[in-house]
Amino acid sequence: QVQLVESGGGSVQTGGSLRLSCAASGYDYSAYRSSFCLGWFRQAPGKEREGVAVIPAGIGKTYYADSVRGRFTISRDRATNTLNLQMNNLKREDTAMYYCAADRTASACLQMTALDGRDVAYWGQGTQVTVSS
Repeated sequence: QVQLVESGGGSVQTGGSLRLSCAASGYDYSAYRSSFCLGWFRQAPGKEREGVAVIPAGIGKTYYADSVRGRFTISRDRATNTLNLQMNNLKREDTAMYYCAADRTASACLQMTALDGRDVAYWGQGTQVTVSS
């Protein structure tokens, strides 16, 4: 069973930056590093959850929502099993609860590359990001 714990949320003014982190535990570290797809999703009050950024197992490719591309950067630190999301030039519309997600099944990973988390097995508890002008 994988446990995910997010941190780094907070309040910031428009144009500011935040760095979210997601620490993983409860699973074999080598398998987590090599076979899990990881991602960040967010949900604002009254809105559906949306995918923000995903990094599949393996190396190289990342996927971003159009609304954050060029401003957000997802990365994984394999040594510490930590997933990060660097958020720059934040906008009010980025205000939401941000969730870390992980899965290792092929179907869920494929959905995650489309920023769809409907079948993702593991979720963190969320960290709030509030952007004000």
